[in-house]
Amino acid sequence: MAGTRVDETTGGCSPACDHDGGIETVIDDLPVDVLGIVLRCLDGASLAAAGCASAGFRELANDPDAWRALCLQMWPSLRQVVSCGGDGGYRALYADAFPFPAASPAVSSSLPARLVSAVDLHHNSVCIMSRVVETDASSAWFLGSPFRVDALVQEGFTSPSPVTPGDLRLSWILIDPATGAAVNVSSRRPVSIGRRWVTGDSVARFTVMLGGGIALEAAVMCDDRHGHIREISLCAADAEGGGVSGQDGLAAVAAAMASARQRRGAEEASRQLYEEFAKGKRERKERKERRERIVDLCCSGVGAAAFLAFLVMLTFQ
Repeated sequence: MAGTRVDETTGGCSPACDHDGGIETVIDDLPVDVLGIVLRCLDGASLAAAGCASAGFRELANDPDAWRALCLQMWPSLRQVVSCGGDGGYRALYADAFPFPAASPAVSSSLPARLVSAVDLHHNSVCIMSRVVETDASSAWFLGSPFRVDALVQEGFTSPSPVTPGDLRLSWILIDPATGAAVNVSSRRPVSIGRRWVTGDSVARFTVMLGGGIALEAAVMCDDRHGHIREISLCAADAEGGGVSGQDGLAAVAAAMASARQRRGAEEASRQLYEEFAKGKRERKERKERRERIVDLCCSGVGAAAFLAFLVMLTFQ
């Protein structure tokens, strides 16, 4: 590789002479099949960058099979999805689904009539669940109810090894099968880990902020003592912490599919957005509780004053 020289006429690589006048082996001397195998070992960003090196590499980096292998390695559940990425194929799917959506108030002209959820749960880099869920997003029941998609309900499953919630990694991709557009709606690492006091189960939350102050929160409920995953679901919440209707949540998802994507530092930026969202929600909850306490005190004072007035009336009668 050391003697590689760029051929400015072809944009590729040409042999270069060593110090003894001989011709060194350059990367273009490798068989195309071998180069293809090497490129399939790269991640998406590196594969796209390799395509900018020369015309030959551009052709290899645009290989649909390479992008398909990369996507299926990252998201095994996509094997169950018939069509991915629309006309752009798996490369377009990767560009849509790998980055986090920008939390900007984009506008979508139409809402998806159907949503396909590709859900992959990893524990310590081992995939322990892959599932595809299809949701009828045009029904009156879905549009009028709180936005919710269940990837796993109470029957659950038991992991081969004990589960540590902090070591879970969740990928939840929403796909519009009509257009092939996709969006990542789950932070890869949990943004918070809590516990349900009734059952003692741990709840790892994977949250992504969308435009309009709407948060999509994927929650994994598990009994980490026995490695049993009980429930995996996706819900939407507004800035007040209340539920969002299916129609409003679907509109936020459609806008996120059409909006730009975050680039460098996207995961940290997404976490900061969630922390700001959670902080604002706590502050609003505290203000609401203070107002309720003041109202309770006022009601108690009015009741006590009325009772004393009644006693005074009885005394003078």
